[in-house]
Amino acid sequence: MSQILKWKRRRNMTSFQIIIFSFFALIMLGTFLLMLPISSNKHTITPFADALFTATSATCVTGLIVKDTATYWSLFGQGVIITLIQIGGMGVITIGLAVMRASGMKIGLWHRSTMQESVSAPHVGGMVRYTSFIIKTTVIIELIGAALLFPVFCSDFGVAKGIWYSLFHSISAFCNAGFDLMGIRGQFSSLTSYGSHIYLNCVIMLLIIAGGIGFLVWGDFKTHKYHFKRYSLQTKIVLLTTLMLIVLPALYFFFCEYSHMNLSDRIISSFFQSVTTRTAGFNSQDLTQLSESGISVMIILMIIGGSPGSTAGGMKTVTFAVLFLSAITVFGRKRDVQSFKRRIADDTVRNAGAVLFMYLALAFVSCVIISNTEHLPFLTTLFETGSAVGTVGLTLGITTKLGLLSKAILMVLMFFGRVGGLTMIYAALPSSGNKNSRLPLGTLSIG
Repeated sequence: MSQILKWKRRRNMTSFQIIIFSFFALIMLGTFLLMLPISSNKHTITPFADALFTATSATCVTGLIVKDTATYWSLFGQGVIITLIQIGGMGVITIGLAVMRASGMKIGLWHRSTMQESVSAPHVGGMVRYTSFIIKTTVIIELIGAALLFPVFCSDFGVAKGIWYSLFHSISAFCNAGFDLMGIRGQFSSLTSYGSHIYLNCVIMLLIIAGGIGFLVWGDFKTHKYHFKRYSLQTKIVLLTTLMLIVLPALYFFFCEYSHMNLSDRIISSFFQSVTTRTAGFNSQDLTQLSESGISVMIILMIIGGSPGSTAGGMKTVTFAVLFLSAITVFGRKRDVQSFKRRIADDTVRNAGAVLFMYLALAFVSCVIISNTEHLPFLTTLFETGSAVGTVGLTLGITTKLGLLSKAILMVLMFFGRVGGLTMIYAALPSSGNKNSRLPLGTLSIG
């Protein structure tokens, strides 16, 4: 990774292009490793398309799969997958800079700037310390999660397998990947066999939330402890928006989707569905039993996703919050978009609108193509494309049935969703020349 950064620096590539290239390189390396006979249980060469899809899904922490993780892949293959998830979750640039620092290489301003863009940090200063903080936080939380999961998996699978299952699912949950090893109880079954297990569901949910709120929020926790008023504006918005996006959908699932369950199962399933839908990808209940309204709610949540600078994908909670606040500003006929007694920059509002448009356009256009190509219901296909672009990994059971073109589209969506919409656009398009010049003002009627 450090050699890639140095090589690309000499060729004057932008930070955005470096981020894209690093993820692409990791995906191709993962594809090669997964194709090896040692990666499959039957010790056969995995077809390139299947290996590429799996590597893309793992690196982009999505969770859509064409081969059951537990039954098809060997221990080596599972190790490759969880390594891709770990690197993809923390960020390829983060790992690269950590390796450079450990080897004693000089980390210049250019490297720090690339890191800043990679993790959506507000400032370029302190990037080296921030890299160390990300790695330490990730390791600590994942080890705690594995320790909490161990009693359950040890009881069900024995000590050796219990340790592996605990580590695998802790990393997968914190990185919001959704890969699981429960296929031994039924292929592609995810956590449905633990749908009534309150303890395991709570641990998985806490890991998902911990990874999804972002490292910037964890940095605020470390610095200011429980003093909410001292948190940055972004942390306040992330926490409030995350709380709303957990509670409100959970109420919907409780009253409208899971009314046939007993009270305890109804509560835990409602909250689990609300949490996992925003990029985690685990499912504890059969999603095909949901109503069309429930599926539609999940599509919205999947596209919103997690928070900036986190292990999650999607258009991000802050983007959603800014758009919501912008609407409130218009309704209230106010001049500036405001939150927590702070004014939000106009550039931020415009960026939020652009990101929303890109995600909706990609999900919709891809859905139309796949629906017509595969002759599948529109809502079912939109669920699949929304899951891919939001890097969620939930499915209504059509992933393995798709043709090569449809799978290629899903791979592009997963890559786009993990790298980020603005990163892809900035990497592809050159910056405008004179940013100070402005054209004459024109007027339009809206609404």
